[in-house]
Formats: sequence, structure tokens, C-alpha cells
Amino acid sequence: QVQLVESGGGLVQAGGSLRLSCAASVRTFSEYRMGWFRQAPGKERSFVAAITRSGARTYYTDSVKGRFTISRDNAKNTVYLQMNSLKPEDTAVYYCAADHTSYINTYSASRGSYDYWGQGTQVTVSS
Repeated sequence: QVQLVESGGGLVQAGGSLRLSCAASVRTFSEYRMGWFRQAPGKERSFVAAITRSGARTYYTDSVKGRFTISRDNAKNTVYLQMNSLKPEDTAVYYCAADHTSYINTYSASRGSYDYWGQGTQVTVSS
């Protein structure tokens, strides 16, 4: 069983920055590809960013490209989401997700690919 705990959410003004962290309680964190998703009120949970097991490849939804950066530290069992130039439309609950895979250089933008989810952290961007 993998437990994921997000932190770093909060209230920020438009144009500001936040850094989300997701700590995983697993011995083999480097065997998991990771993703960040978000869910705004009244909307479905949607893909934000993904990263491969080694961190060598990343992938973003178009609306956050150039503003958000996903990274990971396998020694600390942690994945990060650096969010810059935040906009009110980025307001949502942000979730990290993990998928155990034997493929080293793949990522996924599909919710169904991920077996483990955190409890979420609220990000609110005021205009």
C-alpha cells in the first residue's frame, strides 16, 4: 500500500507562486511514475503534469505549460509541483497520484493509469 500526502497549498494572489509537495510512504519510490491532477468545484478531476520514474521526462497540460514545473527527488520519496504566474482559473484541489510501472521512461495523463492518490491540497488564487 502506498500513502501519498500533499502539502503546500494555500491562498495566493494572481501572479504569485506556490510549491506543492507530495511525500510517498513507499520503499521503492523510484519504481513509480507520478502525476498531479486538479479538481475545481463542479468539474471533473483533470490532468496537470506527469513525470517518469527517473524524472528525465515530464509532460504538462497546455494551460500550465511554461508556468508549472513538476520534479521529483527519489532520495526523499517526494514529487513537487512548482506553480508560478498563478491565475484564478488555477483554483482547485490538487492531487498527486502514483503508478507502479516497469517502464522507466513513460508517463501518463490518464486518471485510470494511477492506482494511488493523495487526499488533496487546496489552492486558491484570488484576482
